[in-house]
Amino acid sequence: MAGTGDGKPDAEADEDLEELLGFLRDARGFDFTGYKRSSLGRRIRKRMADARVPSYTDYRDLLETNAGEFDALFNTILINVTSFFRDTEAWDFLQREVLPELLAQSNGDEEIRVWSAGSSSGEEAYSLAMMFAEALGLDETLERVKIYGTDVDDEALRDARAGLYSAKSLAALAPELRDRYFEQNGARHGFRSDLRRRVIFGRHDITRDAPISRLDLLVCRNTLMYFNVEAQTQIVDRFHFALREGGFLFLGKAEMLLNDSDRFDVMSVRQRMFRRRPGEAVTPYQPAPMKLRAGMSAELHSAARHRQMRDLILDAAPNAALAVDGGGTVVLVNSQARAQFGLTPADIGRPFQDLELSYRPVELRSLIEQATHERRTLRVNGVERRIAEDVQYFDIVVQPLAGADGPAAATCITFSDVTVATHLRSEIKRVREDLETAYEELQSTNEELETTNEELQSSIEELETTNEELQSTNEELETTNEELQAGNEELETMNEEMRVRTEELDEARAFLEAVLTSIGAGIVVLDQSMRVKSWNRGAVDMWGLRPDEVLDQPFFDLDFGLPAEKLRETVLRCVEAGRRGAPLSVPAVNRLGRAINCLVHCSPFDGYHGGVVLLMEEGRTDALA
Repeated sequence: MAGTGDGKPDAEADEDLEELLGFLRDARGFDFTGYKRSSLGRRIRKRMADARVPSYTDYRDLLETNAGEFDALFNTILINVTSFFRDTEAWDFLQREVLPELLAQSNGDEEIRVWSAGSSSGEEAYSLAMMFAEALGLDETLERVKIYGTDVDDEALRDARAGLYSAKSLAALAPELRDRYFEQNGARHGFRSDLRRRVIFGRHDITRDAPISRLDLLVCRNTLMYFNVEAQTQIVDRFHFALREGGFLFLGKAEMLLNDSDRFDVMSVRQRMFRRRPGEAVTPYQPAPMKLRAGMSAELHSAARHRQMRDLILDAAPNAALAVDGGGTVVLVNSQARAQFGLTPADIGRPFQDLELSYRPVELRSLIEQATHERRTLRVNGVERRIAEDVQYFDIVVQPLAGADGPAAATCITFSDVTVATHLRSEIKRVREDLETAYEELQSTNEELETTNEELQSSIEELETTNEELQSTNEELETTNEELQAGNEELETMNEEMRVRTEELDEARAFLEAVLTSIGAGIVVLDQSMRVKSWNRGAVDMWGLRPDEVLDQPFFDLDFGLPAEKLRETVLRCVEAGRRGAPLSVPAVNRLGRAINCLVHCSPFDGYHGGVVLLMEEGRTDALA
């Protein structure tokens, strides 16, 4: 297996790729280290193939000597495939379900802040401007709405700021929107200037730069899929910081928030619409402060305060937890455990076996004995607990707590509620099945994933891994589709150029034929094999032979009124000398049977190496008379 076209092994090629990415970061400030290596390597190798460079090392040398190559490389890596209201179904959901809630939760005179991250050449940002103008009216939009469009591609940002688009780019827009928001500007259409001033474009790297804050709506579609898992996590953290409480996050169809149910509510998994949840509420249970005697020493006072702080921290833990001592007595129940399982402070001090929790939803007493005996932590994933018609899912951890002298002093049991994640995964499976018809290339992957899901129903962690693999595959396919779309647009441009060239060639051919037809003298063109390649109307009128009777026939074998064999020596001499010879007068009989004196001019023809052009015209017949 080879990493690049120069035959290097994969490991060495990967190392060379990482060195190239470091060079791009240090030399030009573009940090691609967070991008997925599969798609990034493919795009760089495509540019290397276009530049005819075999290895990453040689390509770095080219970048160091040719500054213009940087722009070509960045244009290849940054796939700017976009359009107005791309993915109509998702935009309809945004306008129908999300926008009314967004407007309802903002005050009538409060500024509405929107960020289009990865806006490319501006179609997405201007789509947002049109959407708000349709919902609020133009005047209120100009007064209240501010839209930020950002990207790392400076060339795309220049196009976005200009706001000029071809008729082809606007073809998908409804005619009334096109007429209302675009004005003819030469061969292109410009977005209306008053609304364009409410859209601010700037360069911004979502992996490095500080995010825009206090946002009501953040749109980042088909951008996260180019980054690896670590970079995606950092970006989502920035997006969470950027949004107001209750603000909306709109992602692309190949992107998903799998592990952020504590920070984002799902409005629509199918349309990738999420809402930022409010900040964490203060726990309703507050332990009473410890009463200290006046004579207590400073050390005891400090220790008591530390114990109080420890109890507060344990009680406020986000997961339900309880502890059982070596004798099987309950010694700790935190607030989440009390709320989740209906326990009370009175249960502290009771035998654990007397609690329903000891055997339902799973037998915990045997697990406690096993963990204590083997002195290791045990984990049970995906435990189902039914409450009436509702179903909850928990990951349970049984951890022995060793005392200072070595033996286990107690056992801590922690319950992590994974119900939301489990339901999300079920929803993801349904969405994947809907996408099977649209992504035929994913068929085998989907089948493998369905089999894996059936085998790993009891294992939440392994199911997460499988879903992440599917997510990565979807992003790869989306990347490939956008690359193909970019390639198709290039082919359309080439086809248009070929059509223009063909029309020019047809005009030149028609012009040449008209010239040859309008000449009264007979003109015959012979190739290097002395075969007839052109026979004009003058030759037809003179000798009575049609072009279809003589084309591609040996000239000296033709039987017509001109004794062609008498011209052979003159023709060969013209070919050998490469210049026009003296005219030759040859007695002949025209198509009417009248004897004529034919004057033949022989000239070399550059169109065929070794070919000639014969010009034949009727001379005086005094000698024949």
